[in-house]
Amino acid sequence: MTSDTRTSDNPARPAWLAVLARATLAQLEAMAPAAGAWPPVQPVRPPEIGMVMLRGRVGGTGNPFNLGEASVVRCAVRLGDGPLGVSYALGRDKRRAELAALFDALLQDPQHHDDLQRTLIAPLALAQAQARAKKQHDVAGSKVEFFTFVRGEA
Repeated sequence: MTSDTRTSDNPARPAWLAVLARATLAQLEAMAPAAGAWPPVQPVRPPEIGMVMLRGRVGGTGNPFNLGEASVVRCAVRLGDGPLGVSYALGRDKRRAELAALFDALLQDPQHHDDLQRTLIAPLALAQAQARAKKQHDVAGSKVEFFTFVRGEA
């Protein structure tokens, strides 16, 4: 892959970036390749901690309002002269953001893409979907329906 060839136009990239952002440090470290298994990693933007403003909407559709702030870590790495990997992750875990950026770069490399999609992204996405479904099921059990009686004329 030449340095002019970029696959950042890959339509699947936002999906795998979302999966990597939600992954835990333990999940990412379990899949991290051995240090000699990838091209030299050049830090473009070392992991740095910052803040983001969270915005909400009343009822999901109302006017936006500032909900509060959250810590976030961002990181960017380049594999040799190849693809640039980036990550943003809620929290303050620099190693997690660094690994997510590394995996993003590896996923853009055709040599590693298919294997990582099968062994990393697909299992993580499935586990995240199952956890989301379980949480929705648990929350649905506590749902309260409100209704109003209209008084009729007597």
